[in-house]
Amino acid sequence: MNRIERGKMRLRKILTVAVATGALFTALTVAPAQAATEVKMILWPGPEGEAMQKVVDAYNAGQGKKDGVVVKQVLLSRDNTFAKEAALMKAKSSEYDIYFTASYLVGQHAPYLSEIKGVNDKLYLKASIDGLKVNKKQMALPLDTSLHFMYYRTDLVSSLSSAANIAKYKQISKTVLGKELSPNLDAETWNWDDALATAAFFTQKYNPESPTKYGYALPAKNLLYNTMIWNDVLWGLGGNWFTKGKPSINTPAGKAAIDVYRTIYTKELTSPDASQWEYAETNAALTSGNAMMALQWNAAYSELSSTGATSGKVGIAVPPGKGQRTHVHALAVGLNKYSKNQAAAAKWMKHLATVKAMKNYATAGGVPSMPTILNTMVSSNASFANIITYAGKYGYAEAGGPREFDIYAKLAEVLSPAWVGQKTAEEVAGAADAALKSLQK
Repeated sequence: MNRIERGKMRLRKILTVAVATGALFTALTVAPAQAATEVKMILWPGPEGEAMQKVVDAYNAGQGKKDGVVVKQVLLSRDNTFAKEAALMKAKSSEYDIYFTASYLVGQHAPYLSEIKGVNDKLYLKASIDGLKVNKKQMALPLDTSLHFMYYRTDLVSSLSSAANIAKYKQISKTVLGKELSPNLDAETWNWDDALATAAFFTQKYNPESPTKYGYALPAKNLLYNTMIWNDVLWGLGGNWFTKGKPSINTPAGKAAIDVYRTIYTKELTSPDASQWEYAETNAALTSGNAMMALQWNAAYSELSSTGATSGKVGIAVPPGKGQRTHVHALAVGLNKYSKNQAAAAKWMKHLATVKAMKNYATAGGVPSMPTILNTMVSSNASFANIITYAGKYGYAEAGGPREFDIYAKLAEVLSPAWVGQKTAEEVAGAADAALKSLQK
């Protein structure tokens, strides 16, 4: 082989290597990055959904990139979230990876959820974490602890100390309740007579000088979540859904609890529109200055304490009653057993179970079930100081078994006509017991 041929061969080798190297370089530079797995989570609109979106955004921008996961929150309506989920569960759908649930629903949802492992129980309020276990298995992760406060205008209650207002209060209570009462300035010790007499005093029909048109904002819509609030009246008067396993709405305590709502509505201590009110409308009545008190969810505190007529003037008390009781439940999320992205969803759930994530949730307006966070954030949300005390001292959970959610809905359907004066307590109490009995089967 002469020198020219050897040169040509050497050139061909160089070109071959160059082409191969170029091809490899091209392949390396254009190879697509591994796509993140999308995890779809259902929640509902309102303070919980708004707060969770902040946590989702922070995760997607940070830890989610490391996990290779991007979370998409899907907000359904507060009215039909659980009905939509029930249909999805029954169909064994994989459309969503994480379901919204609650301690009053997890028993029904458990067959469609995967057990969540590795959760540190010590981080949570005992009632919240235990309420989401089914057969000792953790089937959902706590988010918010929900209970009720009696919210009231502190400036208006304090005005009842004047001699003129004391005299007027006695006269109005006699007119509305048939008994002469003196003002009780300590809302923490109110019974329902105190609450009703105070509501009457701040209703312009009875006191034209009242700064609020109505004394009470009553969430009386036929809605199961309104039943949870009404239950505080029932339990506070010594009642219950069941006594020794038998339905017990058709009892003196049950009928008295119905009549508390009926009195508020028929005596016009609340707006006639209250028959269609739930969470948002109740808040609006307070912040607009239209009403001066309401039994309402603890989640409302952030809005009430910083908005409109109640800004800087909203007080918190335990729900009125002889026994003073408050319904407690935990909102939660559970992993869809039929999800095709369980590993990715589990990474997101692991993040949600951290103090860091729940602190972000609290900062954004959520009410996490972690005492450590509640205790350290009182300066930003004064209601956190009440949650642990109230949940432990006054809290109760309705023992409705696997049909608990259905019981709330059925009681709202049966009782709400009496709440707004269309029927009497006598007319609906028996029907309520019959409905409870049918749901025990």
